[in-house]
Parts: sequence; C-alpha cells; structure tokens
Amino acid sequence: MNNVWFITGSARGLGRSLTEAVLARGGRVAATARQPEQLADLVTRYGRQVLPLALDVTDAAQITAAVATAVAHFGRLDVVVNNAGFGITGAAEAYSEEQVRSQLETNLYAPIAITRAVLPYLRRQGSGHILQISSVGGRVGNAGVSIYQAAKFGLSGFTEALAKEVAPLGIRVTAVEPGGFRTDWAGASMRFAPAIAGYDLVQQRADFFASGSFVPVGDPAKAAQVMLDLVQHPHPPVHLVLGSEAAAMLRQADADRRAEFEHWLPVTLSTDHDEADAANFLQTAMGQSLLAERGKPRGSE
Repeated sequence: MNNVWFITGSARGLGRSLTEAVLARGGRVAATARQPEQLADLVTRYGRQVLPLALDVTDAAQITAAVATAVAHFGRLDVVVNNAGFGITGAAEAYSEEQVRSQLETNLYAPIAITRAVLPYLRRQGSGHILQISSVGGRVGNAGVSIYQAAKFGLSGFTEALAKEVAPLGIRVTAVEPGGFRTDWAGASMRFAPAIAGYDLVQQRADFFASGSFVPVGDPAKAAQVMLDLVQHPHPPVHLVLGSEAAAMLRQADADRRAEFEHWLPVTLSTDHDEADAANFLQTAMGQSLLAERGKPRGSE
C-alpha cells in the first residue's frame, strides 16, 4: 500500500489512530493538526512517509495552502479524510452564538471547504476517495446534542449528494458514521452549554459525559483498520456505520421512521395536484433512474 492520505485532526483520537495505521502499512500521510509538533514522534519513526502540516480547518487560506503543499510534496492525493471536529452538549436554546457557529464551522463548513479544495486535484487524476467522518448522530437525532447533530446530518447529506455528483469522475465518497468510540470526544474535547431549568433529559446527558463515566464500546484502532480496507474496496458504501451501539440505534430509528411514514402516508398522498396521474409519477421515476445510471462510477458495469 503506497497511497497518499490527507488527514485532518491527526494529532489525537480517531485521526491519530488512522494516521498511525496508514503509516504502519507503508502509506504516506499529509498529517494536519493545529499543533503539528504533536506529530514529531511519527516523523522520527516514519521519516518522509509523513508530512506534518499546521491547519486550522476553519481558516480558508490555511486549507488552500495545506492541500497545495501536500500535493507538491507527494505529487498526488489518493485518500482525503475529514476527521477534525469536536462535540458539544446542551439544550438548543442554551448555546451561545459563538458555540453554534463554531460547531457548524468546524464540523460542517470545514469538511465542505476541504472537499472543495481537493476536488480539482482528484478530478484531474480521475481517482480518489474522500472519507467524511460523520456520526451515527448524522442519521439519528438525540436530545442534548442538537447542534452537533445538525452539523453531522448536514455532512452526511452533503456526502450522499456529492457521491452521486463525482462518481462519473472516478471519485468515491463515503460518510463514516461511528457510534461512541474510545477517543476524547466525550472527554477532554467535549464542550458544554450552560444548564437551563426544565431540560432534565439534556442535563442528565451532560452530567453523564462530564462525569467521565461514559465508556464507549468502539475501538478506534479497529475503526482505522476498517478504513484502510475500505479504500481498497472496489465498491465502497456511501454510508458506513461503525459500532454495535450505532447499529442498534440506527435499526430502531429506521423502524420508527418507517412506522411514522406509513401512518401518515394518506396525508402525504393527499397533497398531489388533482391533475397529477400515474404518467407524471412514471416520468419522474424514469428521470431519477436515468440520473442514477449516469452517476455510476467508471468501470462499475
């Protein structure tokens, strides 16, 4: 394996586990972090396999410079991983304006900006795989993490649309959607909104995270190995859920959504125009099928 990876948030958590796993398999990494000196031990061990880069993912100029530097150094990019991010807990009305903006800027705007920055290089290559580290919280909403999950729902949705858009160019995109993993997401990196009376369920979640009692089931080293294998797969998924906890949450959420959808389906159908008929529906379905066929990656027939 000699792929060139560009990984944000490489100094800690899942990003660190993934960076180490790529290097151990012989890959090359443009490893970005706010404090790249935290990657000095990897430079000592792996030498020119790793290129530490300073990157604040909310700084557009730094994004452009980091991507250009990585391409100039390694000659190409094969895998781009938008991993940098952090969590925040609290009631929706309790967050400060700065807290809301920082969540969206770091967890949604930044991966979109980095994706847009790397796409011209991948398009010219006619290849590449973008991994967006989203969350099962980008598929299932829970009290107390509404702003974090707003960003992750946006990221997973962006990924799904983008995957169809760039598949004809030979570029693959996957939203990696983990449940709880043993990183510092719910520990040192977690932020909190002020408590507000009445939001008992939200406060219970915040207290649980703050207590240090939350012990996730996910293993970041195993997740890293899965991602290494994923980028070698000829037909990778658009959404990849990681962890038994996440799988259980998503199964329940899908069942609840299906039941709600079926219950309200008569109301849904009642809003069609009186002049609409089966021919209109067939025309729309055929158009969607044609778009899907055109969106298949090269060589997937």
